[in-house]
Formats: sequence, structure tokens, C-alpha cells
Amino acid sequence: MARRTRSSRKKRGSGCFGLLVAALFLVVLAGGAGLAWLVLTPYGPETETFVTLTPGSSTARMGEALESAGIIRSRYAFDLVRLWKRGTLKAGEYRFDHRAPVTEVYNRIARGDVFTLSVTIPEGANMFEAAVKLEQAGLDGGQDFVDAVTNHRELVADLDPGAKDLEGYLFPDTYHFARRASATQIAGTMVRRFRAIAGQLGLTQVGLRGNLHNVVTLASLVERETAVDAERPLVASVFANRLSKKMPLMTDPSVIYGLELEGRWRGTIYASDLKRDTPYNTYLHAGLPPGPIANPGMKSLRAAMEPAASDFLYFVAAGANPQGHSIFSRTLAEQSKAVAGYRHSVKKAGGR
Repeated sequence: MARRTRSSRKKRGSGCFGLLVAALFLVVLAGGAGLAWLVLTPYGPETETFVTLTPGSSTARMGEALESAGIIRSRYAFDLVRLWKRGTLKAGEYRFDHRAPVTEVYNRIARGDVFTLSVTIPEGANMFEAAVKLEQAGLDGGQDFVDAVTNHRELVADLDPGAKDLEGYLFPDTYHFARRASATQIAGTMVRRFRAIAGQLGLTQVGLRGNLHNVVTLASLVERETAVDAERPLVASVFANRLSKKMPLMTDPSVIYGLELEGRWRGTIYASDLKRDTPYNTYLHAGLPPGPIANPGMKSLRAAMEPAASDFLYFVAAGANPQGHSIFSRTLAEQSKAVAGYRHSVKKAGGR
């Protein structure tokens, strides 16, 4: 009888142990399922929501910010994913517009998939035109940008001590800016891009010889006078030849820029505008204008550095010619003939 009692107790003990193991297994299973639910089940906003993760923030702080904004269910799940993946998280502003698992949110921040606004500043745009482009893209443009360009010439003082502003040094390109980037930050980025391109062209060495200001100013005239790449060195040669002979450049884009600076540009150039005495009126003043009238691209900068060898002194600009190319002349008689031909083409095309 005693043996049977001990055996019975042993069996009951074994049964309790099995139940305990089973219970622990169920707890672990439930915990794992709960964890998987926290990490893998999509959560978050269905409308556009922005979250800024400041530089130097810890993973815990980032998790708190994401949880507070309703991007993730739990900051602890975010911490767990960080422990698992051991990536480097990047600060910045992030945009969320759909439900997503914590893993997707984490991966975006590890990639640095920050939200930016894209804007293309075309070659030959001046600060006023760039300001409009920035504003249209939802960035800090308009008068704020014009003020930044006007008031922060120290950004190029080492390159061009005579610069009156940043005009000419805001390199035209496609940029991606943070939504809250200031006009000064935007201008600084564009100047840094100019420096990079200038270094590639060897233009900074020109600056060391004291001619960078003139090269960029000449390049801006070339950029505004033709959009035909093959013509840029020839247009530069016309200006260079006229400068060497001390002839006025007589370029309309420079006159227009002077009017823009004074708020007098009416959208069309009139005969009276050519007589208005501004420092940029190259009909009244010989030599280059006081500074760049626009922001030239790489090809115009290269053309200004190395004008073509020619004896041309005149041209009818491509933009004014229905045939789509400039007409170059050596003498005033040739130019008069080219202008007459241009007017005939305009009339034939239905213009005035």
C-alpha cells in the first residue's frame, strides 16, 4: 500500500510540473504574440503628419516623439527594434501619411528618409526669379530670399571682395530643401554649390588673380543673351572684343536688371528705358555692369573664362531670332543687314 501511495504522489507531482511548463509556454507565446503585434501590425495616421526629430536625440526621445504624434503604438516597441537592428538613426523632419508597422518607421529614420521640398532654379535666373521659384515650391522665398541675397555678401567675400550681394553665386540647379529651411540657409546652400562647380572649372584660381568678379559678370550676360550652348563662347567673344575696343556692350538684359533693382521694370523694354541712367545701363556706360545680372550655369562660366577667338563685334540674339540662333557680325553694316533680316523674319512669322 505504501508503494502505491508514493507512486500516486509522484504522478500527481509530474502532472503539476507539466501544467506549470505548459502555462509558462502559453505566457511566453502570448508575450511573443503581443510583441509581434506591437512591432508588425500597421499603425499611425492616415492623413499627412510631420514629426521633427532633433539632432542629438536619444532613441528613447525619438520613440516618445513618434508615440506622441501617433505614428507608433509604443515607444518601447521602437526601442526593441533599435536593439534588434542596431542602426544609426538620423535627425530631421519626417512625413507620415499612412499606417505602417514600427519596423517600416524605424527603417525610414535609419535611412534618413527626411521630408524635403524640391525646387529647380534654371540657368540664368536672377535673385528675383529664384525667389519666385522658391515661393512656388513652398519654401522661404519672396522678399525674404531677396533680402538674404542682398544682406549676406560675406558668404562670397573671400571669392569676390567687391561683390555687392550674392547675385551670380547662387548656382542654378535642382535642390532639395527641408520644409522649414530659412532663406539664408537656402542661399548658403546655393553658394556652396557654386563653390563646388567653380572648383571643378578652376574658376577659384581665376579668383586668386582678381578676375573672378569679371568672369562671373560676363558669364551672366552670356547666359541671358543665348540659350544655345554652341553659341555661348561666340557671344562671350563679342563682349570681350567690344570691351577691348572700349565700346559699350549695349546689352538689353543688363538694362532690364537695372530697372528691376529700382522696381521700374514693366515687362517690356521701351526706348525710354535705354535712356534711363542706371549703373547697369550698358548703352550709357562702357565696360561691364557693376556685377552679375543673373546666375550663370557651368557652360556660360566656361565660355566667359575662354571666349572663342573671333572678330565679331555685333550679334542678333537667338532669343529674338525666329530661326532660333544668333546672327554674328563683324561690322555695323553687316549688323544692320542682320537686323533687317531679323525684322523681315518676325513680320513673316506674324509678328510686328
